[in-house]
Amino acid sequence: MSHSQNERVLSYPIASPAALEPPAEWVRLRRQCPVARAKLPSGDEVSLVTRYEDVKFVLSHPGFTRRLDAPDAARLTDTESGGVFNNEVSAVLPQGGEGHLGWRRMISKWFTMKRMAVLRPRIEAMAGRLVDEMVEQGHPADLKASLGFPLPVWVICDMLGVPGSDRDRFSYWSDTMLNLTRYTEAEVNAAQEEFWAYMAAHVTAKRAEPGEDILSALIVTSDAEGGKLPDKALVATGLGLLVAGHETTANMIGKMAGMLLADRRRWERLLADPSLVRTAVEEVLRFDANAGLGMVRYIGEPVDVAGTSLPAGTTVMCSMAAANRDETAFEGANRMDLTRSPNPHLAFGAGAHSCPGQPLARTELQVVLEVLLRKLPSLELAVPADELRTVDGLVVGGLREVPVRW
Repeated sequence: MSHSQNERVLSYPIASPAALEPPAEWVRLRRQCPVARAKLPSGDEVSLVTRYEDVKFVLSHPGFTRRLDAPDAARLTDTESGGVFNNEVSAVLPQGGEGHLGWRRMISKWFTMKRMAVLRPRIEAMAGRLVDEMVEQGHPADLKASLGFPLPVWVICDMLGVPGSDRDRFSYWSDTMLNLTRYTEAEVNAAQEEFWAYMAAHVTAKRAEPGEDILSALIVTSDAEGGKLPDKALVATGLGLLVAGHETTANMIGKMAGMLLADRRRWERLLADPSLVRTAVEEVLRFDANAGLGMVRYIGEPVDVAGTSLPAGTTVMCSMAAANRDETAFEGANRMDLTRSPNPHLAFGAGAHSCPGQPLARTELQVVLEVLLRKLPSLELAVPADELRTVDGLVVGGLREVPVRW
């Protein structure tokens, strides 16, 4: 069966009834329209998949690539550059095959559980300091601005060996490059150029004098293995880490607090049993209804998905958030269960391109939750949960602010 011509085209992303609620449309799509036609903000069309099995299939299938620069691939935005996903990063970093695997192997060495254990006390100290500063300022406070936003950028600067004094610039660059609507094309391009210039100088300095950071490690490892990484690839790695790790985690910290405080029995449960932090973080990741755009894939050959034949040249949008609410994959999928285990959610993708930084994201979320439970047991939302507002135009989805008191 192929698309019928009279089938309506959805406007994507699909609007939610409230910031923490999933669109009602997801249920209909999963049941009746597993491969739907959707129009992006750019006006280009994609095929949208929402079922757990189908999203996992597309993300794991080697025929679906990230070649979003193909002439017939859908553009995410109507700006010329197509935003951060269609720019130099994808041209410089190997997007598939052996090259990609080699790059991932080197990157993944930096995200081992062993390394996370070393980093954890530093993240904990930083989170503690940020919470103390928030308490000093008094309440109501915005948990996202006080803790969610500064923490991950500090961690990434730390990993890249960038001085703390440059953190604010990194925050700005990250925000500009990841926003589809808030900044003008000139601002986005300027941010990208400033970032590339900064990182190029940084890479040169690391080549001359390697330190205890991921770029130095990549330089030393790739030189030793005889496959010297060009400066451009190192700069792109820095950009990839910033873009992938800052905004997503910053927003997730805010959403995690929002979800756990929206029904305060969840918070009380964690206070009573802090050993549930690990499974609670996984459930927060699965339950997140406002996960942003989803993962885009491009197919260079015809493939069948859920009984629909997709022609070569199709751009597919995978909604991991919709897949994570699929009743056929998760029992009581629309219920938040802080003890859920196993929890094979797709928040970090699946297959060869699943997020290599997921151990870091998990560590940051667990640490933040532990620190908040310990330091601010009386934490609560300062507004009703249905008054929380989502950020418009951001690729990764998030709340504008998370007003709290204690």
